[in-house]
Amino acid sequence: MKKRCKVRMNKSDFYYDLPEQLIAQTPVYPRDCSRMLVYDRKTDFIEHKHFYDVIDYLQKGDVLVINNTKVIPARIYCHREGKEEVIEVLLLKRIDYNHYECITKPAKKLKLGTKIIFSDKLVAEVKEIGEQGIRILEFFFEGVLENILNEIGTMPLPPYIKEKLEDQSRYQTVYCKQSGSSAAPTAGLHFTEELLDKIKAKGVEVAEVLLHVGLGTFRPVKEEDILKHNMHSEYCEIDEKNAQIINNAVKDGRRVICVGTTSVRTLESLADECGFVKAEKMDTNIFIYPGYKFKVVKGLITNFHLPESTLIMLVSAFMGRENALNMYKIAVEEEYRFFSFGDATLII
Repeated sequence: MKKRCKVRMNKSDFYYDLPEQLIAQTPVYPRDCSRMLVYDRKTDFIEHKHFYDVIDYLQKGDVLVINNTKVIPARIYCHREGKEEVIEVLLLKRIDYNHYECITKPAKKLKLGTKIIFSDKLVAEVKEIGEQGIRILEFFFEGVLENILNEIGTMPLPPYIKEKLEDQSRYQTVYCKQSGSSAAPTAGLHFTEELLDKIKAKGVEVAEVLLHVGLGTFRPVKEEDILKHNMHSEYCEIDEKNAQIINNAVKDGRRVICVGTTSVRTLESLADECGFVKAEKMDTNIFIYPGYKFKVVKGLITNFHLPESTLIMLVSAFMGRENALNMYKIAVEEEYRFFSFGDATLII
């Protein structure tokens, strides 16, 4: 789903210069001690806080929307039947019981019909060939695939993280439930159970949605004209209970504040023009960039995103491109930590 804008925008319009040393390699402990840049959209005022201060900006009656997806050990290694070279497979999207959409490297080794061996418990065959290393694999196994992945798979950390993650749970939110993501919804990594309890005690309602993070996170924008970028679809859903929580807030004029761009994309995909969301399960390829009119989201908690990415385009749509780039410039000057294990922003 794309919202057309009147003025062409280029990928380079969303570039900013980031020193490599500001890319966070390890998570902060405790989770809620990350720094947090607060931006007020009405006043353009910026404050520098810590994430545990987020409770001071939330009001009784607000609805905080979280994505309860759980990251699977989606990076697994294999070899072709009768061969010894190592091939990397990144699981992106489960199609059905034993078919997965995957990114493979080197993809040229995996032709149609190729049989590949992961372990004595898991083998697969290439059933379809897509662009940019995409393959549809049919898996053959006995038992539960998730249990096998837990034995042989690793957490699919982004390529810019070079340090080994000692505690695998730090790439999961404390509220994760439903397995299926190939990357963490990283804005949620800052929350602790104690902080969430305090937020609820203040009278803030918490609504849960689901979006399994897939290729949309990994695929860069290659076209200079961003309107030519094709967003990959990702599975999302909202159940009746949580849709009602959100819709009651919209009806009453209360704020709906999303934790992460994945929660934003879920709500905006399932909302009508009045801001009411449907309880539904669907695939979404919504691409949000400046010119988009938000239907339900009034606040956003997110991390600092890669230059020229669809995520910084979404943030720019929410707060204005020049405002976003100025905020990022200040964040660089203040030496905030960037990307998945980095610091947070609160945009209200």
